Amino acid sequence: MLFASLPFLIFFFPLFFVFYFVIKKRTTRNLILLIFSLIFYAWGEPIYVFLMMFSIMCDYIFGYHVSKNVEIGNKKIAKRFVIASVVINLCILGFFKYTDFFISNLSFIPAFANFEPLGLTLPLGISFYTFQTMSYTIDIYKGDAKVQKNITTFGAYVAAFPQLVAGPIIRYHTISEELDNRKETMNDMAEGLRRFTAGLAKKVFIANNMAAIADTVFAASPSSVGALGMWLAVIAYTLQIYFDFSGYSDMAIGLGRMMGFHYLENFNYPYIAQSVTDFWRRWHISLSTFFRDYVYIPLGGNRVSKPRWIVNIAIVWLLTGLWHGAAWTFVLWGAYFGVLLIVERTFLQNNILKIPVVRNIYAIAAFMFGWVIFRAESVSHIGTIVSTMFGANGQGSWLSLASSGAIKPIYILTGIIGIICSMPVSKKIKELLLKQKFSAYIIDISSFAALVGCIIMLAQGAYNPFIYFRF
Repeated sequence: MLFASLPFLIFFFPLFFVFYFVIKKRTTRNLILLIFSLIFYAWGEPIYVFLMMFSIMCDYIFGYHVSKNVEIGNKKIAKRFVIASVVINLCILGFFKYTDFFISNLSFIPAFANFEPLGLTLPLGISFYTFQTMSYTIDIYKGDAKVQKNITTFGAYVAAFPQLVAGPIIRYHTISEELDNRKETMNDMAEGLRRFTAGLAKKVFIANNMAAIADTVFAASPSSVGALGMWLAVIAYTLQIYFDFSGYSDMAIGLGRMMGFHYLENFNYPYIAQSVTDFWRRWHISLSTFFRDYVYIPLGGNRVSKPRWIVNIAIVWLLTGLWHGAAWTFVLWGAYFGVLLIVERTFLQNNILKIPVVRNIYAIAAFMFGWVIFRAESVSHIGTIVSTMFGANGQGSWLSLASSGAIKPIYILTGIIGIICSMPVSKKIKELLLKQKFSAYIIDISSFAALVGCIIMLAQGAYNPFIYFRF
C-alpha cells in the first residue's frame, strides 16, 4: 500500500485514526498501531509479513537477554546476544538482498557457470526495519536505551506503518519514551496533517512529473535525445529523487506526529550544500547517522592515522553503496562518494571549499553526477549517459523532445517550482505567513487545496512508486 494511493487516503488513513483515537489506553493504542501496521505491510507483502514478525520476536528476546546480563554485570554474555542479533538480521537482509547478486557474479567463473539466480523478491522495507531492530539491542548494550518489556509496544516500534517501508530509520532510543508516555494533542494532529499533505504534494505534483521526463528520456535512444535531452533528464531525476524521498519522509514524520511521535528530520535542504561532506549531513540523515554511530565511530572514525581513516571511509561507503542495492552501479556509487569525501578532507578543504560560489557549483556537479551513477541500469550505461551529456550523440532539440512527450508545459512549471522548493524558500514564506493575522487560515486552506488536488490527480491515474521502496 502506498501513501500516495486512494486506498490509503480514503480507507486506511481515516479508519486507522478512528480506531486509534477511540481507544484511550496507551498499550491498546500501541496494539492498534501494530495491527494496522501489519495489515498495511501484508497488503503488499502477504508472505514476508511473517519474516518481519520473526525479526520482531528475535530482537525482543535478544533485547531482554542483553538488558538482563548488563544489569548483573555480565557484559560478555550480553555482547554475545548483541552479536547474535546483528548476525541474524544481517543474514536475513543478506540472503534476500544479495544472494542473486552473488550468484550472478559467481556464474562468470567457469566452474560455476551453471549456477542460476534464485529469483528472490526483496521484501519491502527490509533494509530499514532490520537496521531499526539492530539499533535496539545495540543501544541497550551501550546503555543508551532501556529494554522494552511489552512485546506489543516493541512490535509497534518496528512495524509502525509511517516509516516501515522507506524510513526514515527510527532508532529506538529516540522514541523509547514516547512509545510508553506520548501525548497526542490537537496541535500535533493539525501540524502532522499539514506535514503529511506537504509530503504528498511533493510526491504527486513534483516527483511524479519529474519522473515522467527522466523515464521518457532514459528509455529513449541517446541519439534521439542528444545532449539537451540527457541534461534535462539528469536535472529531472535530481529533482525527482529528492522530492520523492523527502516527500515520503515528510509523510512519515507527519503521520508519526499525528500519533504523538516526534521523528527526527531526514532532510535539510541538501541541494544547497557547499561540499559533499555537507551534502551527506543533509541527505537521508537517518542513514548517515546510523553508519556514523554504528560503523564509522566504532572503527575509530577520524581519530586514527590517515591510512586507517581512509580504510574506515572506504568500509562505510562500500556498505552504504551495497545498502542501496545489489548491483555494481551501487558499489561504484558508494566508492564515488567515498573517494570525494577523502579528496575533500585531504586536498580541497583549504582551497576550493573556501570559495563561496565555486564550492556550491562543485557540490551541485558532484551530487548530480552521483545521481547519474545511481540511476544508471549498468556500469556501461553510466558511460552512455555521460558521453551523451557532453555531445557524443548530438545536441538534441526542444522540438524532438516535445514530440516524444519528454517536455510539456506542466513539466516545465513543476520543474521550476521544484528548483525553488529545493531551497529554503518555502520555509521563509511560511515564516512570513506566520507573522500575518490570518496566517493559520491561509496555511490550512492551502494545505486542504493541495490535499484535494493530490486526490484528484491520483483518481485520474497519477501513480509512480517511491524510489526507495526497492531498497
